[in-house]
Amino acid sequence: MFYLRDSNDIKTVIEQLTTAHLLWLDTEIADYNTSKPRISLIQILANSQDFTGDDVYIFDVLDCPDLSKFLIDKIMVNPNIEKVFHNARYDLRFLGKSQAKNITCTWEIAKKLPYYILPLPNLKLKTLAEKLSNFQDIDKEIQGSDWGKRPLTEKQLEYAKMDPVYLAQVHLALLELEKKNNPDPTTDNLDQLTQRYQQILHKWKILDSEIYHIHERIKLAMQAQNTYETSAFKLSVIERTTQKVNFAELAMVVQNLEIDLDFPITLTQKLQQDFTDIINELSVSTEKISSCKLTFQGFPDLTAQD
Repeated sequence: MFYLRDSNDIKTVIEQLTTAHLLWLDTEIADYNTSKPRISLIQILANSQDFTGDDVYIFDVLDCPDLSKFLIDKIMVNPNIEKVFHNARYDLRFLGKSQAKNITCTWEIAKKLPYYILPLPNLKLKTLAEKLSNFQDIDKEIQGSDWGKRPLTEKQLEYAKMDPVYLAQVHLALLELEKKNNPDPTTDNLDQLTQRYQQILHKWKILDSEIYHIHERIKLAMQAQNTYETSAFKLSVIERTTQKVNFAELAMVVQNLEIDLDFPITLTQKLQQDFTDIINELSVSTEKISSCKLTFQGFPDLTAQD
């Protein structure tokens, strides 16, 4: 780990990092729970083979907006450098906002993966690092410490240096999962997919029906017991008010008041039947939309021999 506090040293390293094609970054924020948060540390890793944090740069930029701006100008707005964050939207509040280019967010990648591929209780970086990259005994308490106080403790620096390490390994693991989730449809094996579908369909039907049944039992039990919240469920009473008016009456009022209410109405099959005699007198525009529908027709005997 390289913990840098001198302005010139930080700028020198930033200049060196402009030659990188891929960087993993994290920040630590002082006063994060107030209306005036301040960026305290910027951690950067350029070596994906670093599992210990030895190659991580930690820039101490507390109350040094010129250093943050220097990094933004040299790295964040550079489209040739891919910058990887976890929950990038938060970090970008302090590092370039909408000016930042070529940003990758591991949280966004993870969020797009279906649950059966990434079955985790949450998508926090530490959770992903433990489950995807086998990091153990990750300290999850230091994040909430006082990052505006100097000097920083050894525990704080140890915590700060490891975040980009976790991020790099999680990023690489997610890219592999992403490949599995997005195979080439032109070469996908339909027989294998059908066989897998067959294997899980029965289990899914049982679980789906049981979940629905339990859900309904819980709702009825909470209503009967006058309970509106448990540790896992909240019962809400929703009332909707819908205002309706007779169309002929609306048309007459609009005509009398000279209100411009010119918008297209979709002609349902029922309306088309009702308007059979006059439909040719109307200026009807036709809109065609194509979609694909997959219909389950039963399983073939995949074990049959020719």
